[in-house]
Amino acid sequence: MFKTTLDKFRVVAFLEGCSFILFGITMPLKYMLGFPKPNYFVGMAHGVLFIAYVVLLTMVVIQYKWSLKKAVLAFLASFVPFGTFYADKKLFRE
Repeated sequence: MFKTTLDKFRVVAFLEGCSFILFGITMPLKYMLGFPKPNYFVGMAHGVLFIAYVVLLTMVVIQYKWSLKKAVLAFLASFVPFGTFYADKKLFRE
């Protein structure tokens, strides 16, 4: 199903983007309603997915010989809500 490193990277990028958006739900639960458990689990998942994103991004940059500009844009996309979804459409398809 996920034959190439780029395929794996795109899946992790999607999941990382979803976990980032879930923070928009779990942060108010934690700070406004005093319900911290969902934020703990989403935070843990987001951390693991972010590390996987960076590792796979490094592998993709080396394997596919991406330019420095493209690599930096892909990295910065992980810091912006919906950034990885936009980057998937504009950067990750080869």
